Amino acid sequence: MKEILRSTDPTVIAFATALLEGEGITVFRLDVHMSILEGGIGLWPQRLMVAERDAFLAAAILRDNEIDPGRSG
Repeated sequence: MKEILRSTDPTVIAFATALLEGEGITVFRLDVHMSILEGGIGLWPQRLMVAERDAFLAAAILRDNEIDPGRSG
């Protein structure tokens, strides 16, 4: 698994998920419950993970749609 996106904005997560799934890429959302527990103030980012084999294509799809991956390191 490879992290492809990290964001505190739920609309970005939803949009990226729809784009990737529309291209047949399975997306796993991590840290969803942490985001909900903190009350929706945007303190904890959610992460989108994809299979290693889909990472290159997923990154290209996000880049083509001007979505900043928001990853550190």
